[in-house]
Amino acid sequence: MTTKKLTSREFNRDTGGAKKAAEDGPVYITDRGEPSHVLLTFADYQRLAGNQAGIVDLLGEPPGVEDVEFHPPIAPDTARAADFD
Repeated sequence: MTTKKLTSREFNRDTGGAKKAAEDGPVYITDRGEPSHVLLTFADYQRLAGNQAGIVDLLGEPPGVEDVEFHPPIAPDTARAADFD
């Protein structure tokens, strides 16, 4: 796997060449001499990202929770007006 470095200007001038270079490895895009972006093929991105769960999956109920019976106790007190005196 080879890496290539392009300036933002070079990337803007030859986007097709940058995409072709990404087939051989990541393409680092610099902005004012500092790395700012990395261009990868989608296959490389998927390999790096793996099968990580998305935010919806992470915030959802854990597997098996539907089998848990939960009956919270009912509070014996009833609501009443606040006493501000």
